[in-house]
Amino acid sequence: MDSGRTVAGGRDCTAAARPQRADAQRNRVRILEAAELVFAAEGIEVPVDVIAEKAGVGVGTLYRHFPTKEALCEAILLERLVELTADARQLADAADPGAAFYRFLDHMVEEGAAKRDLVAAVIGADIHFEEAAADVKEGLREAVGVLLRRAQDAGVVRRDVTGETVVNLVFGTCQAVYHGAPAADLLGVICDGLRAKN
Repeated sequence: MDSGRTVAGGRDCTAAARPQRADAQRNRVRILEAAELVFAAEGIEVPVDVIAEKAGVGVGTLYRHFPTKEALCEAILLERLVELTADARQLADAADPGAAFYRFLDHMVEEGAAKRDLVAAVIGADIHFEEAAADVKEGLREAVGVLLRRAQDAGVVRRDVTGETVVNLVFGTCQAVYHGAPAADLLGVICDGLRAKN
């Protein structure tokens, strides 16, 4: 038997299987969206069958995509990093580079604070998130680097700061927020330290 191909009536039915892959992708997106909504409304301890119901899929379908709740949390965090990268790229041509840079830092910290329960679940499960997120983080560093260089060229950010330093500062702030530190206070100190001294 030819694996991966089903023949019926002398016809190759591989093409007929393709919509199932598209359906699977749509199910994955629906599960992620539902999980974010449910986690935000009911907390990280909510049973996965509630998420499956919200997504309009069976629990088995959810588990095929995400074998554990922690894996689901990891996927949400990765999606958020991808979206943050897209947000940074959209600001790359902003009319006010300094405002765009600092607004994006605030946006990153807000996202980190909002997702601290997911971060806790991933860390608690000893998932190798840093390894899984390596490529995504590299894209984020590059996008932040563009915002940073434009802000530096505008004279509002110190010249000796790198994109990697900025991302590490923000991620460190998000970790501190997870442990109860006030996000606004920490970000204020960071921004003060980043500003160019005239």
